[in-house]
Amino acid sequence: MIGKLDEHLRFNEAALNLRAQRQQLLASNIANADTPNFKARDIDFNKALQGALTKGGSSQAPAPALAKTATVHLSSRNGNAVGDAPLQYRKEQQGNIDGNTVNMDVERNQFTDNAIRYEAGLTLINAQIKKMLSAIQGQ
Repeated sequence: MIGKLDEHLRFNEAALNLRAQRQQLLASNIANADTPNFKARDIDFNKALQGALTKGGSSQAPAPALAKTATVHLSSRNGNAVGDAPLQYRKEQQGNIDGNTVNMDVERNQFTDNAIRYEAGLTLINAQIKKMLSAIQGQ
């Protein structure tokens, strides 16, 4: 019974975990908007979700990797990837003189879009849980 419930909720769980990680990545882009030579990054969400779903029972997607800027820095757990999707650098739309590729309009739009989709995912999973609870209670 529990295995079937886990299987039923796995898609939404994987999607919410990836959305949360993407939100951190987009927040990092926004936070580094004034950092010289910072390159904005993002993931291909569909690829990452497919990777998480094909991986199977892993309920916790790995955290985004950190870039090493000095040889004394420790390595991250999974390299430069979220789930199975590698981190991608955004294409530069309007070059900055300091080498920064963060476009605040793009980042704000992506951040808002991801937050709305995260909230929608939470609403869907809450509805699924309520349906299962009412079925279990026979209401």
